[in-house]
Amino acid sequence: MSKTHFGYQSVDETEKAGKVAEVFHSVASKYDVMNDLMSFGLHRLWKKVTIARAQVRPGQKVLDIAGGTGDLAAAFARAAGWGHTPEAQVWLSDINASMLGVGRDRLLDQGLALPCVQFDAEKIPFPNNHFDVVTVAFGLRNMTHKDVALAEMLRVIKPGGRVLVLELSKPDAFLQPVYDAYSFKVLPWLGEKIAQDSESYRYLAESIRMHPDAQTLKEMMLTAGFDEVDAHRMTGGIVALHVGIKY
Repeated sequence: MSKTHFGYQSVDETEKAGKVAEVFHSVASKYDVMNDLMSFGLHRLWKKVTIARAQVRPGQKVLDIAGGTGDLAAAFARAAGWGHTPEAQVWLSDINASMLGVGRDRLLDQGLALPCVQFDAEKIPFPNNHFDVVTVAFGLRNMTHKDVALAEMLRVIKPGGRVLVLELSKPDAFLQPVYDAYSFKVLPWLGEKIAQDSESYRYLAESIRMHPDAQTLKEMMLTAGFDEVDAHRMTGGIVALHVGIKY
């Protein structure tokens, strides 16, 4: 049986999705609070950059994968004119029922009854060439077969469409010592104090180290079939936004 990584652990590929699910079932209710604390609020700026680069226009169709608590989906719904422009579609999706439930409730609180669907990004249940924009923010690194998920995202976007991948990445060398100390000491401590779960945040730190760096991810997207990929490292490389385009 093939092996993959769950943080620093080597596990059977069939086990990874379940282990990741346990993490997000555990942290779903505290997800936004922890994101603000862990990133000092910077995750909101990174998402604003992603929203701007998505360039969603009225009437377009958008799919937000691993949509978490619905931040991106809410912004895309407004940009696409959802509820006012008949052609507009904005879907919130996640593999994890707990996260999807939190996101759905947050959207409803904003008056946005967007369609929500639970699925594995390696098997996207939409037809070829359907969406104008597909996004995944802080979700790709948790996927078992990233190449398969990227190929699926490519499949469901129209020619001229774009896939945006916002993900934690490898920081510049001068930041690495401080970043390591913060990741392996402060994050688990915050997880224990705020979410009563240090292990999930230890996994977070480990999963970042196992994720491809910005250049490697760019090459993976080109190999998956994207015709053009732009990589934008932000905040000293702590995060990277990749924009893949299909001609």
